[in-house]
Amino acid sequence: MKKSERINDMIIFLNGQEQFNLKDIMDRYNISKSTALRDIQSLEEIGMPIFSELGRYGKYGILKNRLLSPIVFTVDEVYALYFSMLTLKTYQSTPFHLSVEKLKKKFESCLSSEQILRVFQMERLLKLETYKHANSSPFLQEILRTALEEKVCELGYAKNGAGESYTIQFFDISASYGQWYATGFNFKNNQVQVFRCDKIISIQELKDHPSKKAEELTSSPADMYKLEGAVDFEVEISEKAVDLFYKEHYPSMTLSVNKEKYAICGFYNKGEEKFISSYFIKYGTAIISIQPSCLKNLVVTELERISGYYKKL
Repeated sequence: MKKSERINDMIIFLNGQEQFNLKDIMDRYNISKSTALRDIQSLEEIGMPIFSELGRYGKYGILKNRLLSPIVFTVDEVYALYFSMLTLKTYQSTPFHLSVEKLKKKFESCLSSEQILRVFQMERLLKLETYKHANSSPFLQEILRTALEEKVCELGYAKNGAGESYTIQFFDISASYGQWYATGFNFKNNQVQVFRCDKIISIQELKDHPSKKAEELTSSPADMYKLEGAVDFEVEISEKAVDLFYKEHYPSMTLSVNKEKYAICGFYNKGEEKFISSYFIKYGTAIISIQPSCLKNLVVTELERISGYYKKL
């Protein structure tokens, strides 16, 4: 391994560690003591905050700070990171304390003029599918923090023109079509619920409320969404509709493929009838069969309602 590759790997290896021994470096990279000492000196020169503790059991320590030591990326890796960053521009809010424009400028300051020109050319050519939303989600950072720390919180939520209160432990944050969603366990009814983040009006940590382990909440997510009285379904679709499923589907659904038969299998809970019928209407004539008949009737009723509306226009 070349020295430049070794130094870069050391940065990754030591990142997040508080201390290490010289022997750790020698054994990991199969290098001599003198080479290991020179490598540590190189790490210090590029900014890694290393200090040594003398004595019989001496070791090296790494100061804690919020600045990450530099890591070397290939040009293609830089391009990939740059365009991943640009996808955040479509969101009014992010879970991170940052300005995407400032981050973009900082990123570009690390590139050569030739690389910047290349990036701008690629930016004109590559169009990532994104949906710009005007909805702001001011509590995203707090949602992320409580989820990471497995904390329970009291949630104020705007629903049907009024405010409602929930005792929630969040364990999943997702984004779809430019909109942020947070999934959490509701301790008042022992059910999993999904919340639109832009409708959250307050969040207060409940320090004395016992919480659940994240592994417990995410071990079998599909089962957690299924309530008593849920209706199981199987909807066969044509092959051309498979792409539509992958573009939009939900935790209560899976795609079953058996030879040339494609079926969406899942369930819907009481109160989700309008949601599930509207979802399958999007498949149009790509649906081959619907089971059970009660779901088929829901779809037909919703289609008749829509048809009646347009006839009155």
